This record gives sequence, structure tokens and C-alpha cells, in this order.
Amino acid sequence: MALTANKAVLNWIEEMRTLVKPESVMWIDGSEAQLEQLRQEGMKTGEMIKLNQEKLPGCYYHRSAVNDVARVEDRTFICCEKEEDAGPTNNWMAPDEMYAKLKKIFDGSMAGRTMYVIPYSMGVVGSPFAKYGIELTDSIYVVLSMAIMTRVGKNVMDALGDSPDFVKGLHSKAELDAEKRYIVHFPQDNTIMSVNSGYGGNVLLGKKCFALRIASNLGRQENWMAEHMLILGIENPAGEVRYLAAAFPSACGKTNLAMLIPPELYRKKGYKVWCVGDDIAWIRIGEDGRLWAVNPENGFFGVAPGTSAKSNPNALASTRKNSIFTNVVLTEDGGVWWEGLDKNPPKNALNWKGEPWDPADGSKGAHPNSRFTAPAKNCPCISPEFENPKGVPLSAIVFGGRRAKTAPLVYQSRDWQHGVFVGSIMASETTAAATGAVGVVRRDPMAMLPFCGYNMGDYWQHWLDMGELIQNKPKIFNVNWFRTDDDGNFIWPGFGENMRVLEWIMARCFDEVDADMSPIGYIPKVEDINLEESGVSRETLCELLTIDKELWKKEAEGIREFYSKFGDKLPHELMEELQKLEDNLDK
Repeated sequence: MALTANKAVLNWIEEMRTLVKPESVMWIDGSEAQLEQLRQEGMKTGEMIKLNQEKLPGCYYHRSAVNDVARVEDRTFICCEKEEDAGPTNNWMAPDEMYAKLKKIFDGSMAGRTMYVIPYSMGVVGSPFAKYGIELTDSIYVVLSMAIMTRVGKNVMDALGDSPDFVKGLHSKAELDAEKRYIVHFPQDNTIMSVNSGYGGNVLLGKKCFALRIASNLGRQENWMAEHMLILGIENPAGEVRYLAAAFPSACGKTNLAMLIPPELYRKKGYKVWCVGDDIAWIRIGEDGRLWAVNPENGFFGVAPGTSAKSNPNALASTRKNSIFTNVVLTEDGGVWWEGLDKNPPKNALNWKGEPWDPADGSKGAHPNSRFTAPAKNCPCISPEFENPKGVPLSAIVFGGRRAKTAPLVYQSRDWQHGVFVGSIMASETTAAATGAVGVVRRDPMAMLPFCGYNMGDYWQHWLDMGELIQNKPKIFNVNWFRTDDDGNFIWPGFGENMRVLEWIMARCFDEVDADMSPIGYIPKVEDINLEESGVSRETLCELLTIDKELWKKEAEGIREFYSKFGDKLPHELMEELQKLEDNLDK
């Protein structure tokens, strides 16, 4: 039974149904009764495994195919009309050619299966930020995960009304054939097509596909921003909450920062940290001329390995009910385990492939990219403003990366234009875990390289254009928790201690402390970062804040080389900032 009389919706669904030829069609109304029916069905087909309900109430386990365990950047396309609009960092194919290719693959791909129609909202339904989408899928895992990650159901169709303004998403597992796996975005049609994958990052189309790749393009047209950023609030002892958004490439502690627990010293004084979002921020200019941000998602899609009571107790607590675990270890008593959870690997367990697993043989039990999908409201530090349709006002934007020697612990940009430059040069050095080569610099501007739905040169221009429109701009900073000594040991303790740096950032935003000018921007005065009970000496902090001019000159060469990829799409303001950096280093 259709949940709407919207002609644009019904015509598109009928066109897709004719293409994929399912045996039946089921509209997802978001009710618990219907979701429970699908869980039962998923257990019959083996798609879902019910976990121990005493230990993990409402939790289920899912395995993806062995050849389908991560996002596939080489099979991800932005098919806008002109190749130059996709830019050098995206894969492109002419839309007509790609549609023809996909139609062949999708033809009859749901034969004998049910096509589920999922109406979903990114953002609180009815809020000024909200955007609506419909995902058609043949996967129960997708339905159950989308019901956690987004706001799903009939109220979405009611909010959409007769409007044709929705994002179309078609997904089919098809045959899970890696050679015919595609994740494709058609920004001019607000359409996403994903085929031959069952892995969350490729098939939960509200996530990176809509909330970043399609939304970044919408934001450019409509004067707002879709960013790969966490959002957090810091409550001081007076009860005032100040908010920041922060972008980090993967493996730089983004989720840990989003759910930070302040050191005991701060907790005793009454400081709290509130998580608004761990991954994506939609940012608009408010009536007061400030930037306001919402998390368009409703859940967390987190990496399991390394998540523990020590590294991120809030993330772990979020998974303890009504969550789905993918590709982790399944224990004998219907529990879950992964590397880094604790020091006690289970006996008689099954690994992520479903095979009997013996930790003594040295193999990993959980896939390194195994995941949990958990409702955001489970998080002990979820912000009271999480459901606020207006979002939260941003005082700071923070960029970060993993640099052994170059970037100091923290610095502040001189102004908005310089801040855009700071975001555009974001980089991380590869660690042993990522690839064979260690210390290779990988540029990931604003942490958006894999997620920007159009040419990155135009994206930087959009940031600069937004700067012209924002009356009360947030201040922009860069942090680096990963400075090492000559033996490769981290000098800064990280985790909860990062609160000390956030405190300085907020003090700068509200003009409560001064700073020193350096060739790269404002650097803290040593006495303005609270080191009490941190185990860090003033001498160490001085070292963490030093700027090695020779390293930065080398950095400038790397930036120049990276910028050259963008040709005449590179905003001249960024070249001016690079020139200013080089001049400052020569002084």
C-alpha cells in the first residue's frame, strides 16, 4: 500500500519497478511492528542473526560478502553533465553512458525478491535543514540500518507532500559481483544508484552518498554547506555551551573527539562535552548572521575495532542496545567481540567470515573495517540539542590531520580566507596500518576528498563565497594530536586531554586569551593551555608548538604540487595564501 499520492514519487517508483522486476513491493512505514516482521524474515534468510538479548537487547549481527567489506572509491562516480565539473579527484562518466550501463546491470536484478520502499529524512522531519529521500532496495539489512541511521516512515511522505523535490536512490545487491559494482551519483537529477554491494558504506544511501556527495552540490546551489564534520558542545561550569564543528581524515580520532570525556580535573569543575554528531554536519547561515549546524543523521555507523571502554566508552555504550554489528567476531553465547575491545579474545567463536576462529593462529577475528550501526540517542553524551530543528551555533571550525613533525598541536588561522587555505591543505601521513609506505603525505582537503560531489576547486570557491555571506564568522583552527619524538612516540596524550586544546580554542573564539603570531597563524601562549594533572611539562608543550621553517618550506612545495591538479579552477585567493606562507617562512 503506497504511503503517498505524490505523482513524482509514484511515477519514479513504477519506472524502477519495471526495470528491476521484483516479485513484490513493500513500503516501509517506520513502525516497530513492521521492522520486527523484517527482523524475523531476515533471520529466516540468514541475512540477520539475533544476538544474546540479555547481553545485547534488540541487537543483531550481519555479515557482508567477503569481497564486499569497504567503500569502493574506484567504483564510485560523479556523473554530472561536464567532466570538468566532477574535477580531478572524482571518477566521471557521461551520464547517458552510465545510465545505459547501469540499466543493463539493474535489469531484473530484484527478480524473485521484495523491493522495499524506504522514505527517509536527513535531519529532523519538517526542520528548515531537512531534505527527503526515497531508497529502493532488496536488502533487509539496508531497511533495518536505514531505520537506525535516518528518520524513516510515513511522516516523511507527509512532509514531502506533493513536492517532486526528493533524492532518488536505487540499490540492489544483484549478484554481489565485484566487477559490476557501482556507486553512482547524478547530481543534476538528484539520483543515486548503487548495485552489487551489500556493505553499509556503499548501500545506506542516506550516508555519504546523499548527506555529502549530493548535499554538497545542493549546498553550493542553495548557499549552505554539507561537511564531513563532527559537531560537539562544550559546557563550562557556568552552564554555557559553546559549539564547534571539526573535520578529520580517517584514523585521526574523529569519533573519539565527538564523544570526548573531559579529564577528571575538568569534570570536577563541572565541564561537560555534548555530542551533536560524529560524522556529518549540514551548516546554514542563521537569522543572527552566525553559522548553525545540524547532524542530518539519526545514528552512528562506527568502526568497531579499537573501540573499547578505554578508548571510547560513550561509543561502546551506544552499541549496547538496538544496534546492528557487521563483520565482527560472533561469540559462542551470542555476543560480539573485536580486536581492541579487550585483551580476552573469546574461545569457540566465529570470525567475520563465519568460520571457526582460533586467536592463537594470529589471524584477525573481526574485519579491520567491521562496523556497528547504533541509534544516536543511545549515546550517554548525546546533546540535548540533538533534535533541535534549528541546529546549534558554531563558534569554531577545526581541521586536523596526523603529522609527526610539521603541524603544531594547535594554531588559528588569521581570518576566514586563510582558514579556507588551512582546510584545503589538510593532510595525514600514512601509518603502517594503512599501506606499506610509512610517512607518505596524503592530502585530504576538509576531509572531503572522497565525498565532494563536484570539482574541489569549485568547492573551495564555495567556502570563500560563503565567507562573504556570513556576518558573524566562526574562527578556524588546525589541530594535530599526533606529534612524535625522534623515536616515534606520541608526545601529546590525546583522548580526553584534547579538552585542554578545545578550551583554548573556545577562549580564542570569545576573545578571552591572547596569542602569538607565527608564519602559519596564531599560536597559543604556553601559559594559556592548562597543563594541570596532564603529565605534560611546559617544555614539552613548547616543543609541541614549535614551527620548523624548513619542514614548512617543504610542505609549501607539496601544497603547490597538489594545487596544480586543479588548473584554473583553483581560487586565486588560495594561491595568494600559499605565497603569503612562503614569504612568511623566508622572513
